[in-house]
Amino acid sequence: MSELHKFIFEGLPVRGMLVRLTGAWTELLARRGAERAHPAPVRTLLGEMAAAGVLMQASIRFNGALVLQISGDGPVKLAVAEVQPDLAFRATATVVGEVPAGARLEALVNVGGRGHCAITLDPKDRFPGQQPYQGVVPLHGDRREPLQLLSEVLEHYMLQSEQLDTKLVLAANDDVAAGLLIQRLPVEGEGNLGARNEDEIGLNEAYNRIAHLSATLTREELLTLDADTLLRRLFWEETVRRFEPLAGEHGPRFACSCSRERVARMLRGLGREEFDGLIAERGLAEVGCEFCGAQYHFDAVDGGEVFTAPRDQPPASRAVQ
Repeated sequence: MSELHKFIFEGLPVRGMLVRLTGAWTELLARRGAERAHPAPVRTLLGEMAAAGVLMQASIRFNGALVLQISGDGPVKLAVAEVQPDLAFRATATVVGEVPAGARLEALVNVGGRGHCAITLDPKDRFPGQQPYQGVVPLHGDRREPLQLLSEVLEHYMLQSEQLDTKLVLAANDDVAAGLLIQRLPVEGEGNLGARNEDEIGLNEAYNRIAHLSATLTREELLTLDADTLLRRLFWEETVRRFEPLAGEHGPRFACSCSRERVARMLRGLGREEFDGLIAERGLAEVGCEFCGAQYHFDAVDGGEVFTAPRDQPPASRAVQ
């Protein structure tokens, strides 16, 4: 069962989270089917993005969708993971070229150095005129060196956007997508100003010690060890207080927000002329969801309903009482 574990280190300004996506992750992969499966390096990237998205959504507790996007000029044009406030997630990628075996981030999306990572926070209930917030970082470090790991990119993003030290360890295969997040908590109490938090960057001894321990976690350990074993091995000298894990209907799970109504709105956006052209050419307008693989079909009769304004549609029939 997919689960999210939250914990703190007693007496220290450090918190952590561990996510393991199992059934939810394999369900996402299965929806594409073998014939539409992404190459292995792309599946790994998407799994790491899904795990990271769940960790980030859980850390900020945002009432809206968190959308993590990686795009660039490599064979992977775009990779997206979306996580809702209830930790329901979905992910997909657009692949436009041949993906080398074992390719890492640079070879996937940053071949020419123009790749970037965008994190969008889209409020669930927007105020009039309110726009989603988006932060963007390049896929290279401070010395312009290409970053090879998604975790490095997101650590850089968190340092820039929140001025907080963050350590991320991510891994994914076809069975599990997992991630460990360690973060220095903001300074609390009287006189808690942003400058004090910024002055702590890279200098807090407790955080640095725990981040160093986290960095020793191997990919194999992250993918295979249960939460109890993993946390005990890493932090056996620390006093760790764990909270009740989030699992099942309250934890991370695969879910897609596509619907026939949303597809109909998309078709209206294309316009009646283009829709009629599809019907004339193929007899049907077929739209597939890239996230879950659901197929939606619209024929000429459906088109009449799609492009008829609600006020012009006949009233729904009612049963005689």
